[in-house]
Amino acid sequence: MCNLYKLTAKPDHLRELLRYIEEHDFPPRAYVSPGSPIAIIRAERDSVRHPALVRWGFVPSWAKEVAPGKPLTNARGETILEKASFKHAIRRRRCLIPADGFYEWSRPEGRKQAYHIARRDGGPFAFAGIWEHWQGADGSELETAAIVTMEALPPIAQLHHRMPVIVMPDLHEAWLANDRLEAEKALALVKANPDTTLSFEPVTLERRAPAPKPPPPEPDQMTLF
Repeated sequence: MCNLYKLTAKPDHLRELLRYIEEHDFPPRAYVSPGSPIAIIRAERDSVRHPALVRWGFVPSWAKEVAPGKPLTNARGETILEKASFKHAIRRRRCLIPADGFYEWSRPEGRKQAYHIARRDGGPFAFAGIWEHWQGADGSELETAAIVTMEALPPIAQLHHRMPVIVMPDLHEAWLANDRLEAEKALALVKANPDTTLSFEPVTLERRAPAPKPPPPEPDQMTLF
């Protein structure tokens, strides 16, 4: 699973990798945590890619309200096609979530240790993501996203049994082709072609204030893009 990641890449590097058309300057963050706004890239029907800011913490479109508590940050790739919360989004609203590192914890000899996981070249990459649009009975709106996960591959399996699905650059178009490529095929394709350049190192995380609890949605104020 993934509940903390990093995005500090320069805007021009992200645009080169993800090929969106707007000049969007995502603020650098060493710690991107659940419940906060995150950057996603999605494609319209004409395949043009656009960045957006949404909340990290998935809310299904059919939910009657935005429930308090721990948000749905991850969607298991093994069950995403059948699970009611995610099955519509994986078929129609796939997205890329830019990052340049993520964090995982291990307990060697009973001691909890944080690790930073990144490409060996330090370059940015993209998680496989899904997003959703929720509208409340009072007309309030909220867009949210979750990271798709899979069983961890070496060497990450040494730390944790789960990891995010990372979409290689030559498969970005396939992952975003919601109307042209079936979800099952798209998911199998990106999982079968993992990033083999990931490595990790132990880190000491700075003390961080807990992520603020999202306020109740208000009309015309919760579409974060």
